Amino acid sequence: MSKRSYALLGAAAVAALTLSACAGGGTQSGGGDGGKKSTAFSVDRSKLVSTTEPGSKPVDTLKWNLPYEPMSLDPMLTFNYAENTVDANLCEGLTRLTPDLGYENALAEKVENPNDTTVVYTLRADAKFWDGTPVTADDVVYSLGRQVGPMSKTYWGDYFTSVQSVDKTGANQVTVHLKEPDALFEKAMASAAGAIVSKAAAEKAGEKFGTPQGGLMCSGPFKLASWDPGKAIHLEKNDAYWDKNLIPKVSKLDFGFITDESTAINALRSGDVDGQYFYLPPAGLSQITDSAAKITFGKSYIFWNLRGLAKTGPFAKPEVRQALLAAIDRQAIADVVFQGAAVPAKTLAGPAYFGTGPQEKLFQDAYAKFDTKPDIAKAKELLAKAGDVSGEITLGVQGSSAVHEQTANLIQAAGQAIGLKIKTKVIPVEQFGNLYFDEKSRVGIDGFFTTYYGNMTDPLDVYTSFTPGGSHNFSDYNAAGDDIIAARKTADPAKRAEHTIAAQEKITRDVPWMPLNDLPVILVQNGKVSGATASSAYLSYPWAVTIGGVK
Repeated sequence: MSKRSYALLGAAAVAALTLSACAGGGTQSGGGDGGKKSTAFSVDRSKLVSTTEPGSKPVDTLKWNLPYEPMSLDPMLTFNYAENTVDANLCEGLTRLTPDLGYENALAEKVENPNDTTVVYTLRADAKFWDGTPVTADDVVYSLGRQVGPMSKTYWGDYFTSVQSVDKTGANQVTVHLKEPDALFEKAMASAAGAIVSKAAAEKAGEKFGTPQGGLMCSGPFKLASWDPGKAIHLEKNDAYWDKNLIPKVSKLDFGFITDESTAINALRSGDVDGQYFYLPPAGLSQITDSAAKITFGKSYIFWNLRGLAKTGPFAKPEVRQALLAAIDRQAIADVVFQGAAVPAKTLAGPAYFGTGPQEKLFQDAYAKFDTKPDIAKAKELLAKAGDVSGEITLGVQGSSAVHEQTANLIQAAGQAIGLKIKTKVIPVEQFGNLYFDEKSRVGIDGFFTTYYGNMTDPLDVYTSFTPGGSHNFSDYNAAGDDIIAARKTADPAKRAEHTIAAQEKITRDVPWMPLNDLPVILVQNGKVSGATASSAYLSYPWAVTIGGVK
């Protein structure tokens, strides 16, 4: 369908063009309709799952696909999907995120907080690296300490801004002193930010640590066997792993790099690949239902959004962003663009972030106040308050991405319906990542489409992106800064939630990032195996340890 047709139909009408839904929110099994009609999905947020049924039989070699080859496996340089999918099985931290998005101790046997600025970790005595050497306090001090300070190369620096020192305070004890209370630091230790590596191995390898040439040394349930650049990463079962409840059934775990979506789908359908996680639904996802492979939709931190960049012009005005969001049919984007494998997002941080405890109801009540239904009349009223909006709004879309292009088409239609001029600028896929790091690459663009995910069960983790001067705060949005800073300094979960909700109210009102859809984790297992973690925890939890054969 042409852009002109989208514009004439409008976003609401396009929803009627969605493919017929046939799948529920948890798992979609094989057994299609013989190709008689197209198949799409209908994700039910209440039925998203955390795990899949564990396989019972040993597996000699599990073949798993990644959407691209990692740049590094050094945990402090793994802030992305493919890297963390691999590292989650190799390296572990003092604590870990669980499949149900809760927390438990890992290398730390005990975690204590003598006061709001001190965290004391007592280490397990039986944990060893793959080479048989014990995990010591010196390794922990090294692993965390190398990420402290402005000169560190870590990708996780935002979680270490409040760290004053990391000290060995006993033979098996490490104490972290904070400059000020920081509610996110401890939770971050359950992500790759807190992964512990061998000091001796890292220092020996230097800058090559985590690469095919430098290798890796961690203590997880799998160990790195070899890395054949451009072809595969090979892992082996760690028989000496300390946690006897998480000993893999898989002997060898091989990661390949099929970057073409159609080829990846065919490999899953044929059984040549045993599984893959998708962070966006590929165009051919519905084809899997005609095979023995199984699709599982899992609890997820991931959301699809339009990230604002403009500091001048129409899109720099909150009223314009508010008006455009009011005109957009977020359900249509979920149905048309994501084949039904998404749900409209009311706020940037959705229910997966709410957790349990006294803060959960506070977040639920605050979330319930927002609506996602399009309202053209309201949009026009908002736009009337914005003054001159005659200038063009330019949105960056990733080349060769149907998801980007189709979302842009729907938003252009919504903009046209209320009198906004929206155009797109196609950015080659090889250059699109520069938008996150290179200010020059953002010149001439008012916003761009992107997925985003936090690393912990706390909405504050998302909203800290709008900390004044923050590395992701491209438009210099500061209205919620005081609330964010206050929340991060508050240890009590309920009181922190109140500050976070105050920030959320302002961010959702002013729309510096536009919430479009919440995306489930999309896990595909080919029918011969089962057991992979289905939630966003797969990015930091050893998701492959429960996989086994089913035939």
